Amino acid sequence: MIFGYARESTEEQKLDIQVDALAQFGVEKIYKEKLTGTRKDSPQLEELLKVLRSGDKIVVYKLDRFSRSTKHLIELSELFIDLEVDFVSITDSIDTSTAMGKFFFRTMASISERTKSGLQAARSRGRKGGRPTKKKDKVEMAIKMYKSKDYTINQITEATGIARTCFNSCLWK
Repeated sequence: MIFGYARESTEEQKLDIQVDALAQFGVEKIYKEKLTGTRKDSPQLEELLKVLRSGDKIVVYKLDRFSRSTKHLIELSELFIDLEVDFVSITDSIDTSTAMGKFFFRTMASISERTKSGLQAARSRGRKGGRPTKKKDKVEMAIKMYKSKDYTINQITEATGIARTCFNSCLWK
């Protein structure tokens, strides 16, 4: 079966363009959603994912209407590979029923697996990843130097080792 999914973020936006494109593609059932940017769940997408079977196809108008993040898109691509479900994004020219489309999604899944493996290996060696934390004493010293008005920003960042953007954000906390 060919399923479609259409989503808009606000009540003012219309689903018409998406629905028309999905219908023209030959979609048999369309799941429609209107969600604000603050909502993390997508009830209609969850319903769609529950009914998928091997051989089905999901069609969307555009990737950003389907997934809110790259991480979520990669998770969905892995699910589709496992379920043997094809995926089509009309405006992004992605179709996993073609060799190039399969390559695209398998590459995304491969990148995800390598990233997970790399993070796990780093954690096993005691590294936690992410941005380095600012040392409180360095931040306090930078703020004192700034308030004294005896130093330029360049002198402060050089003396404390705190990046200019970090220093600017520390001033406004």
